[in-house]
Amino acid sequence: MPAAGERSAARREATERRLARFAALRGRPARPGEFWDVVALTAADAGQALAYRQQLEAKLRRKELPLGARYLVFADPPGHKAGNGGSTLHVLQCLEDLYGDKWTSFIVLLIHSGGYSQRLPNASALGKAFTALPLGDPMYQMLDLKLAMYIDFPSHMKPGVLVTCADDIELYSTGVTETVTFDKPGFTALAHPSDLTVGTTHGVFVLDPASFSGKGGLEYASCHHFLHKPAVETMRQHGAVCVRGNGSLPTAPGDRGDSETGSECVYTDSIFYMDHSTAKRLLAFYKQMGTLCCEIDAYGDFLQALGPGATQDYTTNTSSITKEGSQLVEVRQKLYSLLKGTALNVVVLSNSKFYHIGTTEEYLFHFTSDSKLKFELGLLPVAFSIFSDRALPQSASVMHSILEPGCLVGPGSIIEYSRIGPEVSVGEGSIISGSDINGKVDVPSNCFLSSLSVKADHEVQYVSMVFGVEDNLKSSVKLLSDIGSLRFFGVSLLECLKLWGVEVSEQLFSSESTGLGLWTARLFPVCSTLGESVSVSLQMVRSVQHMSPLTLHGFRCLSVQEMLSCKEVGDMMKFRKQIHDEIHLRRRKEKSDL
Repeated sequence: MPAAGERSAARREATERRLARFAALRGRPARPGEFWDVVALTAADAGQALAYRQQLEAKLRRKELPLGARYLVFADPPGHKAGNGGSTLHVLQCLEDLYGDKWTSFIVLLIHSGGYSQRLPNASALGKAFTALPLGDPMYQMLDLKLAMYIDFPSHMKPGVLVTCADDIELYSTGVTETVTFDKPGFTALAHPSDLTVGTTHGVFVLDPASFSGKGGLEYASCHHFLHKPAVETMRQHGAVCVRGNGSLPTAPGDRGDSETGSECVYTDSIFYMDHSTAKRLLAFYKQMGTLCCEIDAYGDFLQALGPGATQDYTTNTSSITKEGSQLVEVRQKLYSLLKGTALNVVVLSNSKFYHIGTTEEYLFHFTSDSKLKFELGLLPVAFSIFSDRALPQSASVMHSILEPGCLVGPGSIIEYSRIGPEVSVGEGSIISGSDINGKVDVPSNCFLSSLSVKADHEVQYVSMVFGVEDNLKSSVKLLSDIGSLRFFGVSLLECLKLWGVEVSEQLFSSESTGLGLWTARLFPVCSTLGESVSVSLQMVRSVQHMSPLTLHGFRCLSVQEMLSCKEVGDMMKFRKQIHDEIHLRRRKEKSDL
C-alpha cells in the first residue's frame, strides 16, 4: 500500500493533467464526443436563473469555457421546495420540452446549484457554481473546476445524465490504463473511502463482496444496498464497514485525511450517472405525479431504492420532515416501486478524496489552512490580483482583487472581488467579498463582509451584510420573545438591537413563514455608494464589540432575504469587470516599465 504522501502526489499529478486538458479546451470548440452535449445548472428561482445566465454569457464572451456545449439554466418550479431530486426530474422535463426525443442521445452534466447558500453567503447572490477559486488564469470558479475534473468522462460515457453538486470537489488518481466508464444500464456512482464519521453525513455503499476485491486504484463493483446518512451501528449491521489493507478488503486512504492501514472505512457517495432509459422512466413518473408538494433527495430517495438488498423501510422515515411528510411517504413509495430491481453500479476509487466547500468554516479552512487541498489542486495564495508582498501573510487567499500598498491582511483571511485601500487593516480568519473599503478602516477578525448592488427606489443602491463567520444564518425562532437566543458576532441579537436603537417588532423581519432569524432580520442599511454601505455595516460590528450605541435611524434597512430578491446582478458584474480591467492595465504597465 503506497504511503499517504505518494497517494497525495498521485492525486496532484492526475489533477494537473485534467486541468491542463481543460485549459487547452477553454475558448475553443470541442470535437464531437470530446465534451458534454449539455451542461445544465439548476437555480432556486427565476431571479437566480437570470443571474446564472448572465454570468455564463460573460464567461463565454471571455472564452473561459469550452465552446460547442449547450450551457443551460433551469429554475426550479415555483411553490414547494423541490430538493435536488425534484430539480433533477424538472430538468429532465425541460430537456424533453426543448429537444423532444433528441435529448435521449445527449451526454448531460447536471450541476445542482440552486438554493440560497445560507451557510456560505458570499455565494448567495451570484451562486455556488460561480464561487471563486484561487486557481488558473483566467481565474477559475467552481463551474470551471467541475468541468475540468470531469474532463475525461464524456468520451467514456453512453448517453445519459451525470448528477453532481456545485459545492464539492472530487480529486482522484487511477492506474495509467484504468478509465472511469459510465456505460452500464441503471445507475453508476463514484465511491470514495471515508472514515466512519464521514459516512454518517453521506450516502454509504454496501458493496457485494463477490464483485469487489479491494485491489488496484479503480474497481467496478455492484452495490447490494445503499444507506443514506446511516448511524455507525447501522453501517456495521449491514456489512458496510471495511478494514484498510487487510487482504481482499479495501486498501484505501481516508476521505478527510489518509488513515493508516488497518483502520476502518466505509465507501461514500459523491456523483452518480443514470442511463437514458432510467432517466426516461423517472421522467414518466414525474409527468404522472404532476406537481410535487414535497422535497425529494436525489441521493436518499433515488439510490436507496436500488440494489438487491433495498427495502422500503426508509420510505416512512420522515423524522426530519414536518408538514410535507405525508406526501413524501407516498412519493418515496412510488419511486421505490419504480426503481426496485434497478442496478446500482459502483466505481470504487481507492485513491480519492472528497472535499465539501459549502460553509464559511469549510471555505476558510480549505483555501487558507488545508495544505493537502492546496497541494493536490495547486491552489495559489494570490489569483488574478494586484497586491504588495507586505500586505499578505502566507495563509491568506486573495482572488480577483486589488490591494493597495500599505493595507494589511491577517492570516487565514479570504478576499475576493474587492478593492482594499492603503489604510485598511483586515483581521484574521475573515471573508471579504464584493466590497470597496477605503479610508482608515479596521475590519475585525472572524468577520464575514459581503456587499451587494440592489434595486431600491427605482435606482441602483448598495447594501453590505456583515456577520461573524460562526454566526448561524439558518437558525430561526418562531416568536419575537425568543429572538434573544439569536447571536450576532456572539452577542444576543436583542442586545445588538438595543445598541443600534432598533425597535423590536414584527416589521423587523421580512418573512414569518421562514422563521425569525438573521437571514430575515432587516438589519443592513441601504446606501448610495458601495463604500458607504461597507462603512455603516462595519460601524454596526464595532458598536457590538465595544458595547457602544449607534443610531441607525434614517436608513432603510434590508434583510439578506430581501437583498437577494432585489439584487442588481448587472451592477455587481460591472464592478467585477472594473477590477478585472484595472488588473489587466496595471499588469501591462508593470511589464512595460520593466
